[in-house]
Amino acid sequence: MRSTTTILMAAVLVAATAVPAHAAGTVRTDTGFVSGTTSFQGIPFAAPPTGENRWRDPQPVQPWRGVLKADEPGPRCDEAEDCLYLNVTRPPKARNRPVLVWIHGGGFTSGAGADYGVDQLVRNGSVVVTINYRLGAFGYFGFPGLAGSGAFGLRDQQAALEWVQRNIRQFGGDPRNVTLFGSSAGGLSTCAQLTSPRARGLFHRAIIQSGPCQLGLPAGEGRVQHVWAARSDVESAGAQASGCADVACLRRLTFEQVQALTPQFSSPAYGTEALPENPVTALREGRFHRVPVLAGTNRDEQTVFVAMYYPPLDAAGYEQALADGFGAAKARRILAAYPPRGGDERVALSAALTDMTSYCTTAELRAQTGAYGYEFAEPDPPMIFPGLPEFPYGAYHGSELPFLLRYAGVEPAGEQLGLSDEMVRAWTRFARTGRPGWARQDLQIFATRPVAPVDHRCDLWAS
Repeated sequence: MRSTTTILMAAVLVAATAVPAHAAGTVRTDTGFVSGTTSFQGIPFAAPPTGENRWRDPQPVQPWRGVLKADEPGPRCDEAEDCLYLNVTRPPKARNRPVLVWIHGGGFTSGAGADYGVDQLVRNGSVVVTINYRLGAFGYFGFPGLAGSGAFGLRDQQAALEWVQRNIRQFGGDPRNVTLFGSSAGGLSTCAQLTSPRARGLFHRAIIQSGPCQLGLPAGEGRVQHVWAARSDVESAGAQASGCADVACLRRLTFEQVQALTPQFSSPAYGTEALPENPVTALREGRFHRVPVLAGTNRDEQTVFVAMYYPPLDAAGYEQALADGFGAAKARRILAAYPPRGGDERVALSAALTDMTSYCTTAELRAQTGAYGYEFAEPDPPMIFPGLPEFPYGAYHGSELPFLLRYAGVEPAGEQLGLSDEMVRAWTRFARTGRPGWARQDLQIFATRPVAPVDHRCDLWAS
């Protein structure tokens, strides 16, 4: 009896006879031919995670006959269950170029690879891949006895990297020089893959933008709530929330029923094959891939969140917000370090939360991994979040994105175009050589004009 692998390989070989390998804009992948120009969109890297494949590790793609027209993105994972597609963009006549693989952000609940235009990076000589991965309850739900509980989205990212290793040479990329990079949840994902044995050898450099593994939010009385969840906790929550007694019942739930569970299931779980260990612990104890790392943050990360979730605060309201988040004793110490400024004290609150959640945790990550560091400090970047109230946002969370990628229809202009060029050159130089252009001991500041240094008070947050 012929094995499944033999049958699949035979199907690919049959398909290969139908199309000349040198056809213009046509590339042969390990599951069939795809056609495009310099951009190939909507290439499946795993079978649809639907039906029996829901809440399973990504399964192999069924080979196809003829040529798959790769001219539009696949469905988004925040809108459809059949969503495991990637996009490849290459320079003309690319051959053996560095490869950048982008993991999008969105709090592990929203976003898609195709949301980001990559032309700036491609013009600088890189082949760029953007990927989708399962989100919300589709990616991070757990249930007792369900293999891979809570980490299906991370496993999708690994499957996309495996696809890159098998196929990127056909698109002009070098599979031995792959840089994994992402911002926010994409940065957290990149950091998680840095600690996952399952990802060993799948990438050779990492760029972590505003997403250190140690990122956490104040949870009252000195506690910190990190992003990562224990598999056992996720499975217990799934048993209570789903209303199902077994996995068969879970796979009969409608898309809408599963999507309704997303608010409870958007934290990647450790204790799985995809992520065996809490990344915070793995980094602290030196268990991570020894590859060059570039890690940085934005100077005013938390301004957008404070403006979204807090009303204007006077001094008393500011003190109460600190007490609610940190407990009374810690709040007094924070208040001494970040005293009221007069006026809307959300400015002081955002400075404290930025240092606690982002800057100092990124500094810790750099110390642990020997990473190159940067701080994006552009005082007035374009706004990518429409409809926000007036507030001094500064270099807010995500504001570096338009300087590297085309995102949300926003582009830098004027003197900011030069800053964009500088950052793109640094990112692509790092992808090519493992060195961004400054010394490891230096913190590169990205801004259109000199900005005053900031004391981020990491001694306070370390204590």
